[in-house]
Amino acid sequence: MPEDPQLSDRIQTALARIDDAAARAGRDGREILVLLATKTRSAAEVAAALRVLHADGRRAAVGENRAQEIAKHDDPELAALEAELGVPRHFIGRLQRNKARDVVDFASLVHSVDREEIARALSHRADLAGVDREVLVQVNTSGEESKGGFAPEAAAVAGAVALLRELPRLRPVGLMTIGANTTEESAVRASLHRLRTLREELADPELTELSMGMSADLEVAVEEGATIVRLGSAVFGPRPS
Repeated sequence: MPEDPQLSDRIQTALARIDDAAARAGRDGREILVLLATKTRSAAEVAAALRVLHADGRRAAVGENRAQEIAKHDDPELAALEAELGVPRHFIGRLQRNKARDVVDFASLVHSVDREEIARALSHRADLAGVDREVLVQVNTSGEESKGGFAPEAAAVAGAVALLRELPRLRPVGLMTIGANTTEESAVRASLHRLRTLREELADPELTELSMGMSADLEVAVEEGATIVRLGSAVFGPRPS
């Protein structure tokens, strides 16, 4: 695949959006992890984006939505670059139980623990592999039926965290949500703000991460306290139809 001449410009634009939003919130944009949402992207595209982010001194990770696409990270050039730069690998998609082994083998952090059966499947596979994995509790803060996640109530989220701590090999480190699917900024902000207030209500010092915000709503997410933003089209451009 030929090199994308606009990739660097898109990344710089996305980083400026992060930095401007962080400044409005009294934060440092460089403390926010840029998670490349690499669904449908080639190994070459991912490698090129990582080089640009590294050159800018940014914290970056890669995140797959589909277990079937994990294999792209076996590409020799991409695998070598990820190892050289110490790039963390995350899993950010809806997870099926029969893919738990692949995800545990690939990801150091799983964002989408949205139900008990997935937590138990991940724990089982991590225990068999003899590895520890960090996880985030996915919360359905928008209440949309199409989305997975625990109810946006402190008791429900606290229960999920307690379950994860009882299971072998898993360590909950924060919360994740997908913003409301609407162009109404007030609704998007309310759904992201709820994740922040849930963490405050739980007052759990080990829940340091808030994974929220994508290409369309990253400014709101950063203003509301996101520590990880998941960027796809803002970095790579529109997906091929």
